[in-house]
Amino acid sequence: MSGAIAAHIDNVCSLVLALLSVVVLAVPAAVAQPRHGIAMHGEPELPAEFTAFPWVNPQAPQGGIYREALTGTFDSTNPFIVRGKSVAGVRTYVFESLMARNRSEPFSLYGLLADTIDVSPDRRQVTFQLRPGARFSDGTPVTAADVRFSLETLRDHGRPNYRSYYEKVERIDTPDARTVTFFLGEADRELVLVIGLMPILPEHVFAGRDFEASTLDPLVGSGPYRFKEIKAGERVVYERNPDWWGRGLAVNRGLWNFDEVRFDYYLDSSAALEAFKRGLVDIRAEGDPARWAGDYNFPAAAEGTVVLETLPSGLPRPASAIAMNTRRPVLANAGVREALILAFDFEWANTNLFHGLMQRTQGYFAGSPLSFLGHPASARERRMLADAHASLPEAILDGSWRLPISDGRGRDRANLRKAVALLAEQGYRLAGGVMRDSKTGRPLSLELLVQTREQERVALHYQRSLRSIGIELAVRQVDPAQFQRRLDVYDYDLVPVSWSNSLSPGNEQAYYWGSVGRETPGTRNYAGVADPAIEHIIAELVKCSDRQTFEDAARALDRLLVAGNYAILLYAAPGQWIARWARIGRPARPSLYGFDPEASWAND
Repeated sequence: MSGAIAAHIDNVCSLVLALLSVVVLAVPAAVAQPRHGIAMHGEPELPAEFTAFPWVNPQAPQGGIYREALTGTFDSTNPFIVRGKSVAGVRTYVFESLMARNRSEPFSLYGLLADTIDVSPDRRQVTFQLRPGARFSDGTPVTAADVRFSLETLRDHGRPNYRSYYEKVERIDTPDARTVTFFLGEADRELVLVIGLMPILPEHVFAGRDFEASTLDPLVGSGPYRFKEIKAGERVVYERNPDWWGRGLAVNRGLWNFDEVRFDYYLDSSAALEAFKRGLVDIRAEGDPARWAGDYNFPAAAEGTVVLETLPSGLPRPASAIAMNTRRPVLANAGVREALILAFDFEWANTNLFHGLMQRTQGYFAGSPLSFLGHPASARERRMLADAHASLPEAILDGSWRLPISDGRGRDRANLRKAVALLAEQGYRLAGGVMRDSKTGRPLSLELLVQTREQERVALHYQRSLRSIGIELAVRQVDPAQFQRRLDVYDYDLVPVSWSNSLSPGNEQAYYWGSVGRETPGTRNYAGVADPAIEHIIAELVKCSDRQTFEDAARALDRLLVAGNYAILLYAAPGQWIARWARIGRPARPSLYGFDPEASWAND
C-alpha cells in the first residue's frame, strides 16, 4: 500500500471517529424512561397498574365529619414560613405535591400532580410530566410555571429546610405548560424525591404578596379540601372540594373520605381529653402514659363505644429528648452535658410518672434497622467514620452502649457520683451543697423551658435530681406562642423536643443537625450542633445507592449523635396509643406510620 493511500485511509478513519464522538457526546450514556414511581433505593414495590395503596380501604364509605382536638393555638394559615404558628392540616388537606408517598415502603413515591417522573442515571436531572387535568381549587390549571414558582418561592422565602433543599437546584426548564425539568448542582439521590414532595403553590394567588408575612387568609391549593372556616386560635374547618380534580387516581383511592375535617384548639390536654370523652371530637392520639393508664376507663370505653388500641409503628421511635443548647457557653462542654445525662433517673420516672408503660429511647433511630444498638460497626461503616475523622468510644462502635440504668429510687448514688466526678474533670466542684465553677466561683445553674403540665412534671423530677448534686435548675413554663418563639430563636438552656425519623432519613438530617442551623432561626437543630464529622456522614447518607450502605451510614450518624451528648434522651411508648369513637373506622392493615386520619372514614 502506498503512503498516499495509507494516509488517505487514516484521514477517513479519523473523520469517522470524530463524527462518532460527536454522536456519542450528543446522546446521554443512558437514557432514563418516564416512570410511574421512584424509590430511594432499588425499585418501587407497586407496579404501574396498581389500583390503591396497600394500607387503605379502597371501598371506604364517603361522607361524614372528622373532628380532632389539639392543644395550643395558631395565628397563621401558611405552614411554609417561619413567622407565625401555623394551623394544623393545611399541608395535608389543601396542598398537593408532584408525587405521593406510599406509607408501606421506606421511601417510594408515585405520581400525583405529575403523571410520570424521568430521572437521569446520576440523579442530577429530573423531569416531571404534569397531568393534564390537574387543577387548583379555584379551577385554574396547575402548570409548569406554578412548579417553578413554588420552588423559587420556597427556596427564597420559605422555612430553612426548604431553603437548604432547593438551593441545590441550579436550573429549571419549562419547555411547555406540562413539562418541568430540574438540574441539580450535585448528585443527591434523595433530592429528586424531596422535589417530588414539594408543595405546589398557585402562582396567580401568591405572586406579588409578601410570602414571609403571617396570614389568616384561606389559602388556595390543589388538594382534596379547601378552607371552610378559620377562627384564629380556636378552630379550623376544611370542606371537601366537590370539584377536586384528583378523585379517581390510584394514589387517592380509599383516602380523603370525610366531607368535612375539623380541628378544635384547647388550652391544655385535660380540656382536650374532656372534649373527647363528651363526644365533641372523634379521635385522640394519647401521648401521656398516666392518662392512658387511668383516664380512659369511662363508660363509653367500657361499653365498646370508644375503641382503645395500641397500634404498632414500623418507623424509628420518636427521639423524645431534652435538648441541651450548646450555643450557651456552659453547655458547649460535652463533659458537662454527659454529667447532665447521668443525672436523669428514667427508672424512677417510669414507675412513678408513667405507670411503667414507657421504654427508654436509646439513640435516634431506636426500634428500627437503622439503630446502631446491637450492631458492631461494619468495615464499611468504620471507613466512613475514619473519613469523617471521627473518634468514638468502643462501646458505641461495638453496639453495646446503653444509657445509664438507675436503682429507681430517684437518687441513684452511683450515677450521681459519676456525674459529680465528670463535672470535677470539667473544672467544677461541689462545696456547701452548690456546684460551682472552680475558677470563677459562679454556681452552675440552668433553665428548662416547658409549655405543658406533662413536661413540667418531668422537669420537676429532673430538678430534684440536679439539686442533689448542687445544680440549680429553674423550670420556666410559658404559653405555646412564647414557647415557639423562643424555640425558633434558640433562647433557652434546656428544652423538651422530639425528632421524628422515617426509614429513609436524608436531607432533613442537615435541618436537624447541620451547622447552618446553629445560627439560622427556625431549624430543628435545637442543640446547636456544628460537627464536620456529622455533616460528612449526612452527605454520605444522601449519596447511598444501595440499602446496606445506606443502613451503615444511618448507624454511623446514630453513633455520632449519641457520642456527642447533645440531648438527654427520654422515652417512648411501645406503640401508638389511639382512642377513637367506634363511629370512626380505619383500615385493617395500618401503614408503617400507624393510624392515618386521611385513610379513616365515618361508619354512620
